[in-house]
Amino acid sequence: MARCIDLLASKIQKRKKLQSFFSSTYKIDMLERELSMKGWNWGTAKFTGSVLSFDIGHNTAFEIPLNHVSQCTAGKNEITMEFHQNDDAPVSLMEMRFFIPSNELAGDVDPVEAFQQRVMDKASVINVSGDAIAIFREIQCLTPRGRYDIKIFSSFFQLHGKTFDYKIPISTVLRLFILPHKDNRQMFFVVSLDPPIKQGQTRYHFLVLLFNQEDESSIELPFTEEELKEKYEGKLEKELSGPTYEVLGKIMKNIINRKLTGPGAFIGHSGSPAISCSFKAAAGLLYPLERGLYIQIATVNFARSGGSTRSFDFEVELKSGTVHTFSSIEKEEYSKLFDFITTKKLTIKNRGKNHHTKMTLAILMMRRHLIPICKPSKLRHKKEMMVKAMTMKAQTKTLIQIRMKVMLLKNSTVSIAVRQKRMKRVVQTLRKRKKKHKKEKKEKKKTKTVSEKPRKRKEKKEKDDNKPKRATSAFMLWLNENREEIKRDNEGIKVTEIAKKGGEMWRELKDKSEWEAKANKDKERYNKEMAEYKASGGGQDKPKKSKKPSPKKSSTSVPKIDELKIKSKEYIEDTDSSSEDEKPKSEKKASDAEGKSTKKKSDKEEEKGSKRKKESDDEKAKKKE
Repeated sequence: MARCIDLLASKIQKRKKLQSFFSSTYKIDMLERELSMKGWNWGTAKFTGSVLSFDIGHNTAFEIPLNHVSQCTAGKNEITMEFHQNDDAPVSLMEMRFFIPSNELAGDVDPVEAFQQRVMDKASVINVSGDAIAIFREIQCLTPRGRYDIKIFSSFFQLHGKTFDYKIPISTVLRLFILPHKDNRQMFFVVSLDPPIKQGQTRYHFLVLLFNQEDESSIELPFTEEELKEKYEGKLEKELSGPTYEVLGKIMKNIINRKLTGPGAFIGHSGSPAISCSFKAAAGLLYPLERGLYIQIATVNFARSGGSTRSFDFEVELKSGTVHTFSSIEKEEYSKLFDFITTKKLTIKNRGKNHHTKMTLAILMMRRHLIPICKPSKLRHKKEMMVKAMTMKAQTKTLIQIRMKVMLLKNSTVSIAVRQKRMKRVVQTLRKRKKKHKKEKKEKKKTKTVSEKPRKRKEKKEKDDNKPKRATSAFMLWLNENREEIKRDNEGIKVTEIAKKGGEMWRELKDKSEWEAKANKDKERYNKEMAEYKASGGGQDKPKKSKKPSPKKSSTSVPKIDELKIKSKEYIEDTDSSSEDEKPKSEKKASDAEGKSTKKKSDKEEEKGSKRKKESDDEKAKKKE
């Protein structure tokens, strides 16, 4: 209790000192006023002169000087007040929002509009004074989306739309850009702002306006020739005419006094200075310019896209540490973008030996010494492909283990002699693996697979010179007519790429009636000639060629094993010549029968002769006796 009394006494003394100081120095009386310390966010708004006070109960919570308000916008039941920025203060209030409930007692008066009017009367909002220098009606704006009338004044320019109205001071404009669209039919006009304009919680750091190249406009400026020479040094003319984006760019450049940046020398694969990509969730275009924020870039990185081989990511790391990733870039743009970055002498992160990790070093070593990488197209069967993949996987594991052992040996506290022995073992194992792989490779080369069944060659169809020529399509007629022109326009184009380029031009061609008529005429000619050709007997299938008769075997040919038969001695002696082999079977049978009969007769005659000899010998013996 005593302590509280002491604090109150000290506060009273301090207040008296302050009161005497202000009265003597500034001649101002110091008044006492109680403030609300509850911290509530609902209360009553009161306007007293150029000050808005927010009261909770009978006490004031805070006060707002209305001359600090730069903009006041009204919603359905909401008021948003924006404040001027103080460059000297490290922290400043940007905006405040008040919810105003509907009041039945107000009658026809809208409380939101009445509140906005009271604020705007005392706020230091940019007021339109005098006529606009130039007005552009119904310009398409991509950010913020909508169509706006652009009114340019000497100190600011205004975007006036159906729902929103923006007054942008000229001092907030940083840079101006004119960039062509990828389709070469539209142009972007981009305005960089700091601080950005706001629409609710959304902030727009860039205004992106879209123009058709065909749209033209003519404007007469409200200045005399003397004023134009004095203010703008003769850079602006009294009457300006041409494409709308050029007229707007010329006026903004000279009034705002900022450089107008155009596309650089970079040309992508599609022939335009833009690259299609995605940034976070938004798809857009990336423009590599000649003079950009290259001083703030630390490194760039060409990264592989998530599982896709048709695109890649482009990462830009700033010196502050922030990384911007542009994803889903087509792989055809890689070489063009890489060449551009090398000319700007930017450091590429994933190029060079110093950026490889331990694991990648091991895999690189494996590829260099153990297994040569073979393309899947060269493998004949899926089994071979699977076996090679498994061997590569196994050898990578073993090599990584060896590599890690070497690293441990280097960092261990073992004696030098022991380390050297262990290192020798590691080297020997590596050499053995290398020799083993070479042997396996040689053995694979020696064994050659031969197909069991030989391939049959397809018989070539004979061409018929009398057959009429087929009808030519409309595209081929057009291409034959414009082939030389395509060569002239595209110097150094390959023969294989002429048809591809012609196909792109044919798709863009609007009027194809002339060539289609020629194609129809040629088709009628073909149908007519084909009918005449068929009527004259052409196009019928020719009879197949008969196979050549095999030549008769000569008498000296060796008989087959099946045809050889065992024959008797007499038969072989009688048949010395081989002419019987050529006789038909019926003649052979007859000759066989005759041979048998003659054989029987000869046997009987021999038996009779032998009997006669015996009888004669017996008679001679009796006579001697």
